[in-house]
Amino acid sequence: MRPLRIIVATADAERLRGALIVASSHAALGGAAALFLQLDAVGLLRAPIAAPQDDAHRAAGLPDLAAVLAEAQALGVAISACQSGLALCGMTAEALPSGVDVGGPVGFLQATDDNARLLIA
Repeated sequence: MRPLRIIVATADAERLRGALIVASSHAALGGAAALFLQLDAVGLLRAPIAAPQDDAHRAAGLPDLAAVLAEAQALGVAISACQSGLALCGMTAEALPSGVDVGGPVGFLQATDDNARLLIA
């Protein structure tokens, strides 16, 4: 199965939720999956992790954003935060959820070979 690599390019919690769900599904099927949160999107990882639609998701019996993130990580989805995004959001690497790496777009793309599926969310 081809690796799946997703760039989350905006601070839209529902795009992050969707990217995490797709990446988790791919990982559950045995594929490698990775997310890179670019610039403002890094702010979505600020504690406590929450999304405006979390109440609606919980009411429908679905997990909130924090649970979706935890499940993705448990499935082996690699998650990286843009180091410039950390500065932009006034955050430090220590403020990120455990297991989230810090890097940049060049490194993320260097790790994306010609066989990988690259998506922008």
